Amino acid sequence: MSKTTIILEAGDEAAQVAIGRQLADALEYRGIVYLNGELGAGKTTLTRGVLRALGHDGAVKSPTYTLVEPYNLDGGRVYHFDLYRLADPEELEFLGARDMFADESLTLVEWPIRGEGWLPAADVVITLSLIEQGRRLVLESGSDHGARALTRLAVSSQDIS
Repeated sequence: MSKTTIILEAGDEAAQVAIGRQLADALEYRGIVYLNGELGAGKTTLTRGVLRALGHDGAVKSPTYTLVEPYNLDGGRVYHFDLYRLADPEELEFLGARDMFADESLTLVEWPIRGEGWLPAADVVITLSLIEQGRRLVLESGSDHGARALTRLAVSSQDIS
């Protein structure tokens, strides 16, 4: 597998949501995405864009206390994990997370470092950081599926400001 890396900048929240929409399309609505970044970097905002691409119109909040929020949508199934408060990666086993990761779904994981050693490998790892005007997103592939997705995203994201 060849490693693919792309760097995108989102000048505002709308641009970040647009990147999330395009990411969902590029991944063909399946795969595992790790979301890294400090508090307030925009991990949940990016997730909102992914969910909008699949037809979710409701609120999107980070599942900090429940650890996972499942979405069954016409476009597919999405699992949104937030592992910030996870005390031990084995807690994921008690949630039934192994089945969620085995599912043909799109799974987004905030704070994946907290599940290290238990989580399956990511197709795409995204690191978000605050910059003077908006956010910088560094996207790295972790699989062939992720590399193909990032190649598609690099082409489609040229229209995002």
